[in-house]
Amino acid sequence: MSETIKIKPRERTAILQSLGAGVVPRVGLPLIQVGRQREVAALIEDLKRVEEGGASLRYVIGRFGTGKSFFLNLIRTVALERQHIVMQADITLERRFHSTGGHARNLYTELVSNMSTRARPDGGAMAGLVEKFVTDVARTTEDEDFAAVEHAVESRLAEMRDMPKGIHFIRVIAKYVEGYSNSQDELRNAAIRWLRAEYSTKTEARQDLGVRDIIEDADLYDFLKLWAVFVRAAGFKGLLVGFDEMVVLSERLNQAQAREKNYEVLLQILNDAFQGHVEGIGFCFAGTDEFLSDPRRGLYSYEALKTRLQDNQFAREGLIDMAGPVIRLQSLTQEELFVLLEKIALVHANGDPARTLVDEEGISRFLRYSFGRLGAAAFMTPRDSVKS
Repeated sequence: MSETIKIKPRERTAILQSLGAGVVPRVGLPLIQVGRQREVAALIEDLKRVEEGGASLRYVIGRFGTGKSFFLNLIRTVALERQHIVMQADITLERRFHSTGGHARNLYTELVSNMSTRARPDGGAMAGLVEKFVTDVARTTEDEDFAAVEHAVESRLAEMRDMPKGIHFIRVIAKYVEGYSNSQDELRNAAIRWLRAEYSTKTEARQDLGVRDIIEDADLYDFLKLWAVFVRAAGFKGLLVGFDEMVVLSERLNQAQAREKNYEVLLQILNDAFQGHVEGIGFCFAGTDEFLSDPRRGLYSYEALKTRLQDNQFAREGLIDMAGPVIRLQSLTQEELFVLLEKIALVHANGDPARTLVDEEGISRFLRYSFGRLGAAAFMTPRDSVKS
């Protein structure tokens, strides 16, 4: 097997527990990453485009268990290493892109709660991000007068002035700076509450912050664009927003009109990303083949999305088009699965090859048995192999 590697106990526990339950670990992914070189390279190019002030969008498509969530978390790890801010959330019936019942606001709140930096990779980084920004502003603003503070914030966030809800965002950040400068914890907490969309009435927000608006369902995408501006003003390279379990929209959202409204938001995001209307932000959506291609319920049921997301007609006979917005994940080969299981065995042995419980011959016999079953070669996924 491989040479001895150093593995943190926390990473080892997270990897083994997560894989045993059939879910993707949030830490230690480079220890078990196998294959996907072309796909990872394509996403790194997307991150570079975001760093240069552009935008990117990808749909990661594959069957259940082929590694979509793993791939999404791997790109998340790469983005954090490259000094991006990452937001990530799973789509559910209670968290989706369009709603009039608070579901879109729930999605926004989940994204903000999961905001991560390299220093805070497990989420909860939003307050620290705001603190980093206001510390810089406070250092350059000796005058404690609120008007002077607000002017300093507006200068840093001038790009937001002409954006929807941008003035409100600026004013709330200015209020946070005021609370920071005057040691008013209540004012700072109120600003964080507003940014998390925890105010349910405009009256309460106006009383606490002097802001005549709150974050509502219709504001989800607008505020993602505002955060993209803010994270760059705070000194980061860009914002990566990841959405997993997109299949919920096509398989569990039964009302055709509700699906269409959600797909309209996805179309707007796609058009803005490709037409250069947004800057410093990347989107990554993970879903199944049915979510994408089902002509009745999937994205292909919405003609405008179908024409933009269809596969390149010339990408045949093993050719893969990485220039398009859709990345299709295939199951790992037997050779790649062998390397994956070998790496997992090494993690189980605390990085010491001499202590592994399963040797190379044992892994080979397991794979021969597994792939020898009828149909296994076509249907066995990395999740199946790992859990077994």
